[in-house]
Amino acid sequence: MCLDPVSFIVDTQLMLTGKLGRNEGMDTLVALMEHPLLVSASESFRSMQEKRISLSENSCSKSSKWVYLFQSEFATVDPALVDLVGTDEATTCVGIAIRNSKSGMISVAHMDIPRVVDGGLNQMLSLVADHEDSDAPLDVHLVGGFDDISSQQSYLDAKRRIKSEGYSYPLCAKIVDALRNRSEKFQIQTLHVLGHNTKWDSEGIGYPIFHGFVVETSNGSISPASFDGTSRCPDDIIRRIRVTASFEDPNWRGKLLDTYDTSTDQFVIAPCAWSIRQKNIALALQNLSDEEILLSCSSSPSAEGPDFVDNERRKWNYLIRHPDWREAFPSKAPRLFQRTAHGAWAQTVRDDIQN
Repeated sequence: MCLDPVSFIVDTQLMLTGKLGRNEGMDTLVALMEHPLLVSASESFRSMQEKRISLSENSCSKSSKWVYLFQSEFATVDPALVDLVGTDEATTCVGIAIRNSKSGMISVAHMDIPRVVDGGLNQMLSLVADHEDSDAPLDVHLVGGFDDISSQQSYLDAKRRIKSEGYSYPLCAKIVDALRNRSEKFQIQTLHVLGHNTKWDSEGIGYPIFHGFVVETSNGSISPASFDGTSRCPDDIIRRIRVTASFEDPNWRGKLLDTYDTSTDQFVIAPCAWSIRQKNIALALQNLSDEEILLSCSSSPSAEGPDFVDNERRKWNYLIRHPDWREAFPSKAPRLFQRTAHGAWAQTVRDDIQN
């Protein structure tokens, strides 16, 4: 849904720049969740048919060029080179898309914890923001997170909850607070998070309505989306391992993971080191039951997708076989992937590594 940019910028910017007191991020979040235009946009988003992105032969998206983001990753894409960009597998995480409507450049990230928000926004905006025209607004879409705190309390009570309770609320509050405190002007178009993105079962347990989204780069439109195993590529095992390993690697502290080269339309998987501790953890976890894996490895065990456990086991099998991270990143060089003529990705080897 496209909102009237003039009236919306005025109303939203007052909330993003006003002095709101001690719990600024939570107060801003609650105010935005009640904003009539954002409520209407969220209702429109909720009514959309979820797009299914796949490389299968019968998929209508097979001919499209897309970029997929895993948890903790970001990518900035040029609409001249990429048709679609998106992410999924989010439960308590939040997907954020920022678009420069003038240039068409779009950056998408899958944020999982508050401490990556400030640095992550710096990374995202480095190629999206117009530094010569700081007054030009940037469109923002937020999708993900759900009411993972209580089936009895609504998001309107959020500012009265302790900050450490739950995962989704502190992350959403941090994101809107970080946007409010930046010098750029942001035009929030979609805020489908928390209570807006929650459905309830008969026992009062909450689940996300949508786990992901995709942005059409030609016009900036956003739709709920899911990706299958053929489209969560390339290099899915290494990229999944990097999510966990990055918590131990000081090079990635406070940052989102580099994934994609905007100018060349290549995946450039920046190296990330993991220790023998990761293998030991894998050995300890590999024999757990499916239920035990969900309880041990997920922030929202009841809300994960059907392939969560299988993906965890695949990561552990790789770590057990390849405990030295330098096998994946020889000479500490990134892993490179180029598009094939059929839309898939093929790994290339750098000359300096070959020699």
